[in-house]
Amino acid sequence: MHVDLQLKDKVILVTGGAKGIGLGVAEVLASEGAIPVIVGRNSNDNAAAVKSIEATGHQAWSVVAELNRTEDCRRAVDATVEKFGRIEGLVNNAGINDGVSLENGDTERFLVSLRKNLVHYYEMAQFALPELKKSRGSIVNVGSKVAETGQGATSAYAAANGGRNALTREWAIELEKYGIRVNAVIVAECWTPMYATWLATVPNPEETRRKVESRIPFGQRMTTCTEIANMVAFLLSECSSHTTGQLIHVDGGYVHLDRSCHAE
Repeated sequence: MHVDLQLKDKVILVTGGAKGIGLGVAEVLASEGAIPVIVGRNSNDNAAAVKSIEATGHQAWSVVAELNRTEDCRRAVDATVEKFGRIEGLVNNAGINDGVSLENGDTERFLVSLRKNLVHYYEMAQFALPELKKSRGSIVNVGSKVAETGQGATSAYAAANGGRNALTREWAIELEKYGIRVNAVIVAECWTPMYATWLATVPNPEETRRKVESRIPFGQRMTTCTEIANMVAFLLSECSSHTTGQLIHVDGGYVHLDRSCHAE
């Protein structure tokens, strides 16, 4: 049975929407009749993502933007409003675990990482806010387990994700009076092209993947991009009309269940 998420024709910004989790989100939104606007730095990647969605008979659009730059964040929102006249949702997703550690990092790299992974979440939300007020839209922030579990050698990314979690609840309070809901989807071990690229750099990729998956309680497998995207779409929809300020873990139980029960 298909559940109508009531997303038809809703214009939803998806940062980092050309690949990985972001592309999964754009594809699911499009399949629900929404119009995902892919915001990313690479015009070829953006175009390929739009083309693949359009090939399924659905609508999508894209804006080229370097999210590290405030003016690009503003331009992405302005271009979307000029094109469609409205914005009903924002998915903050773009970012990268760049490994800026405490022991081997420095302040400049730490600040650059916060710009890559946190500041544009704030800027995209701020610039989209006038339209979200009009539409009583929703915001979903995509975050990572590292804010809660730690990982080692990734201070900046952990701090950015802690910030994403905090902003989710802060905005949920601030924007409640406008009927805007704000939630987060927290990712643990999700199979993406970026994950595959990293895995290829380790000495025994298949063995490493098997060890990682053995520690995921539910099914001993990685989460898929589509599984993340399905939750994002639900949180954007009126089917979650009384859900706000929540950090929802789509991770096969990785963060909160006892992984030692499964680990080898």
